Amino acid sequence: MAHGMRTDSHTSFVRRDDWRESATRYALLPLRVFLGVTFIYAGLDKLTDSAFLKANGTGSIGETMRGVRDLAAFPELVDLALKSPVGFGYAIALGELAVGIGTLIGLYARLAALGGALISLSLWLTMSWHEEPYYYGNDLPYLMAWLPLLLAGASVFSVDSWLAERRRGTGLRLG
Repeated sequence: MAHGMRTDSHTSFVRRDDWRESATRYALLPLRVFLGVTFIYAGLDKLTDSAFLKANGTGSIGETMRGVRDLAAFPELVDLALKSPVGFGYAIALGELAVGIGTLIGLYARLAALGGALISLSLWLTMSWHEEPYYYGNDLPYLMAWLPLLLAGASVFSVDSWLAERRRGTGLRLG
């Protein structure tokens, strides 16, 4: 009977473990690409929308903020934005662009994810707080999507991992 038994069972476990390790390593990459592209698009969309970056008028950031002020969880945040709606519009647009680029290329990935989480949190507390049921609002799922990237960073195909490899290769250690 020993003649027909397989002796390479350990090898099959190694291959399965290699697959799991590889899948785990790349697991956050689709989320990173999705959030990065989405936030780049959102930032560029705001920066190129002539109506958005105005204090008044249809489609303006000012009108939008005034429209959600009384529905927001923290109307004080909206009041703060309304002190300079155009400045706030630029801040959101440039913030989304920076977060998107940082996330997509993996540069300061945890910091970019923190920025994305804070943008999503502020939008949830102001723009989509009034949605019922709560899961109809899109800002809360975005907030939750940022959390794994905030915790794990960008381990593959990222400037952060490339810089870490360079530091290891040259003997430099930061942190």
